Amino acid sequence: MHLGAARRRPARTALGWLLAFGLVAAVLVVLVGFAFAGSDARLAAGVEVAGVEVGGLRAGEARKLLEQRAEEVARVPIVFTVGEEQFPIKASSLGVEADWRAALDTAAREGGGFGPVQGFKRLQTRVFGAEISPPVQAYTAALEYKLGRMADRVDRPHVEAKVVRRGLSVAVVPGQNGLRLDRDAAADAIVRALATFERGPQVPLPVQVDPVEVTAAELGPAARQARVALSAPVRLRSGSTRWKLPRWRIAKLLALPQEGATGLEIAGKGADAWLGRLRKAVERPAVDAALIVGGGNVRIVPSKRGLELDAPATAAAVLAAATAPGNRTANLVVTAAEPELTTAEVRAMGIERRLGTYSTLNAGTFDRITNLRRAIELLHGALVPPGGTFSFNDRVGERTTERGFRSAPVIIRDEYDEAVGGGVSQVGTTVFNAAWESGVKIVERNPHSLYISRYQLGRDATVNYPDLDLRFLNDTPNWIFVAGSWDASGITVSLYGGGPERRIESSEGTQSITGPAPIRRTLDATLERGTTIVAEEGSSSSTTSVERTVYAADGSILHDETWNTSYKGEYRVLRVGTKPKPQPRPEPKPEPREEPKEQEDGPKEAPSATTEPPVTAPAITGVAPDEAQPPARPQP
Repeated sequence: MHLGAARRRPARTALGWLLAFGLVAAVLVVLVGFAFAGSDARLAAGVEVAGVEVGGLRAGEARKLLEQRAEEVARVPIVFTVGEEQFPIKASSLGVEADWRAALDTAAREGGGFGPVQGFKRLQTRVFGAEISPPVQAYTAALEYKLGRMADRVDRPHVEAKVVRRGLSVAVVPGQNGLRLDRDAAADAIVRALATFERGPQVPLPVQVDPVEVTAAELGPAARQARVALSAPVRLRSGSTRWKLPRWRIAKLLALPQEGATGLEIAGKGADAWLGRLRKAVERPAVDAALIVGGGNVRIVPSKRGLELDAPATAAAVLAAATAPGNRTANLVVTAAEPELTTAEVRAMGIERRLGTYSTLNAGTFDRITNLRRAIELLHGALVPPGGTFSFNDRVGERTTERGFRSAPVIIRDEYDEAVGGGVSQVGTTVFNAAWESGVKIVERNPHSLYISRYQLGRDATVNYPDLDLRFLNDTPNWIFVAGSWDASGITVSLYGGGPERRIESSEGTQSITGPAPIRRTLDATLERGTTIVAEEGSSSSTTSVERTVYAADGSILHDETWNTSYKGEYRVLRVGTKPKPQPRPEPKPEPREEPKEQEDGPKEAPSATTEPPVTAPAITGVAPDEAQPPARPQP
């Protein structure tokens, strides 16, 4: 037992020494940490911000120093270079600013901590130093503008290799690489350099090579093909017809590789012009089936197929023949051109007979009649499918001088005026009545605001693009064909279709006066006061009512309608005189009568005198009958 205890004593002694040594070391470390901890109010020694030593300064002092240095260099340019080009730039011109507060906060953390930890961090900073770069910002728009101006002077786009033709000879021209400013990297380099206080050496900016996309080697096969294409003529055939394409013609048709392409084509202005002439020589347009109507009869003109040049296929055939080593003959490629409307399609529409027709007579000026006929031309040929709606404005379109319409009398806001397309409402009235007589459903009709006696009572219609329209619904099982025609006496609109026949009964209509003509007085300086002349008689306001009943083939009623229309009165225009009446002339005063002298040789007699009464002209209270007639009314 005593021997074992003796062996354990040295072990305890060693452990004690180790603990004592560790304790002493720890105390020394703490003491060293406290020795170098310094003051929290000052930055650690060895700290640099943007290359400026700020160790030992307070944060406010350091910030003032940095801002002062930045202000001193803000207007001192740095010269940036790209090859031989030089670009002096100032920090102030790009709004380059450093965030010194954030940089100093980072510097403070370099020497911060608790107790001895702060000391050791500051000791490390003192020995090894700490370089802090501040966050930097710039005015983006100014920087982008500057980079764009620099790129304009620096960038040099690459030049592709190309195949060129001189006469009938072909050669390959090598390409050249280009150069362009690396704008993203250059922007970073410019801002970083301007954020420092250094204004010494020039700063090179990064550039990138703009390589060619197609090399001369890649164009070699195309050049060899082009030489073969120009070596001899090519013959083009279509049936028994032959065309010869000489070498000079092939040269104009041939499009050499460009913009990164490596193959030949038959393309370009020369090829387009040649194909256009070829198209005129070989093409035959298709003919649509058509309807010929008249006198209630319907005849179908059959459709015809045509021929179309397949230009891409023909161009490919010519190129293949031109670049072939042997047979240099190409076939013209044509395809059948189908009509848009075939005979079978027209026959399937079921347009068999005239459903209804209506005519109105010419009235008004030459320009107005021109408008009637132009609208009829645009109207003719309209097709309305079963369940579809016909729109007058959609079919005739806007009434403009460019589309053949003229200025003519028209009703605008209840009065007669002039406008382009005047008179087209008569065509609308004619279509309305043709639909009425055909028995189809009328879904929109707008009457004239003034009564027009030449139209059937209560069955007029006005149209105005694009707000006032005339529309009818094709409620028959077959298509409807709208036919329009004109002659020396007037215009006619007919609807052709099919299906079961309908019977239409219409009332004659009634008209009731609802008020007198409104009066409009105009002052006339040529008439004396108190004189009034009727310039236009005007008309009373009224209402009309007309009925239409449409019966189906079995006698059932399809439509039973009453159309009520109100017309405003036309103004009774009175001319009221404003001219002052002439003042009557004053009667002349009688001259004093002299006493007759006594005659020596005769009796004394007074000379006789006769006084005529003054003549007064009668007052004029009217005008001649021809002057009192109202002017002729324009035709709407």
